[in-house]
Amino acid sequence: MFWIIPALAALGVLLWFINGIRKIGAVSAGDPIGARAGTALLLVDLQTVFWDAGYFTEADKDEAKRQVLAEVDAARANGMPVIALRQEWSIPSTKAVAKLLMKGQAVAGTTGTELAAPFKDVADHILVKRVQDGFETKELDRVLEELDVGKLRIVGLDANYCVAKTALAARHRGYEVEIVRAGVLSADQKGAEKTFDMLRAKQVAVC
Repeated sequence: MFWIIPALAALGVLLWFINGIRKIGAVSAGDPIGARAGTALLLVDLQTVFWDAGYFTEADKDEAKRQVLAEVDAARANGMPVIALRQEWSIPSTKAVAKLLMKGQAVAGTTGTELAAPFKDVADHILVKRVQDGFETKELDRVLEELDVGKLRIVGLDANYCVAKTALAARHRGYEVEIVRAGVLSADQKGAEKTFDMLRAKQVAVC
């Protein structure tokens, strides 16, 4: 009988860990935004810890960098705000998942969570996200409302995860969403093609 308490404790830890995994990939719903006139450029997870991790070829990074900076220049020329999202795992259960399954990358308080050198000074607003969905904290909702933004152009990484989940959360709220394909990186290119097809089915433009 003495084994029951340790077993229940172990089960509790396992369920807590599984819930962390669920939180990481969940997509928030949010309130419908209504009609808004503005467009914003959204940079997702273009951080040193990911940019320099070796997940992407130098050729792919060079092409993505050119496209992202071209999008920034176009946004500036058209009076569009540029918003950067930075990943920092800070929820206890998601921090545990990141430490165990993600090499501890982008855990809050660790090095490399800042924007990578090519993108260091390009954003008008820099927000921290805690999971793959950039809307989860509701801070992005607030900023976009203040800026009267109803359309998002998204660049960054990774197509299969944070880019996709943020785009889906935006669509749930009624944003028009465009993913600039040449400005998006993925460690799994084959998977990215399926992700783009899924996003198109959700009325996300991939251009």
